[in-house]
Amino acid sequence: MFKFPWARTWPEITDERVLAAFAAVPREEFVPDHLRQWADRDAPLPIGEGQTISQPFVVALMTQALALKPGDKVLEIGVGSGFQTAILCEITAEEGETSGHTVYGVERFATLAERAEKTLHRLGYYPHLRVGDGAAGWPEAAPFDGIILSAAPAWLPRPLWEQLAEGGRLVAPIGPTSYEQILWVIRKEGGRMRPRSLGPVRFVPLVSPLLNDPAQRISHISG
Repeated sequence: MFKFPWARTWPEITDERVLAAFAAVPREEFVPDHLRQWADRDAPLPIGEGQTISQPFVVALMTQALALKPGDKVLEIGVGSGFQTAILCEITAEEGETSGHTVYGVERFATLAERAEKTLHRLGYYPHLRVGDGAAGWPEAAPFDGIILSAAPAWLPRPLWEQLAEGGRLVAPIGPTSYEQILWVIRKEGGRMRPRSLGPVRFVPLVSPLLNDPAQRISHISG
């Protein structure tokens, strides 16, 4: 039974595995106690440190765009509450393996990372998590079949593009302000970008001193 009764009203979400993941992951476990009564709403909620747990529809749309299979290795930038991480664990789960063993996540705030890890472990998910600069990715674990950003950089971080496997997909909101962001799904084919816009969005910014260096950013999304 779906914990979110409106999930079946999303005509854009056709991947049954994504819908099944939403049925399996209790969103109320990832929000602050005083907001649990609002957890079944299709809306973002604050989680502390100026961050939010994303609107469920947007999480579903981004997850579907990744087109992950069981066993795929995926990197999440901006773990936040851990809700998106849990969805990724469900999508990539392999029979006989620990749930989350191919999921990697980077979070800037230690308080959020620690809270997310406790919640994930309590629910039976064991992804690889660490505190750090999301724009730098996780180079020693690369390449990744999918990379998803839960915070918006002004430019695409070059290290993340370089850590994406051939044939993989990177899904990210990109834009200089919260009013000028586009959600992109970018497939790597022959080392080139094959981008597709999923429309305008509003995410918290991805803060990274790495992006102060023009050599570490890709300013133009193109095929």
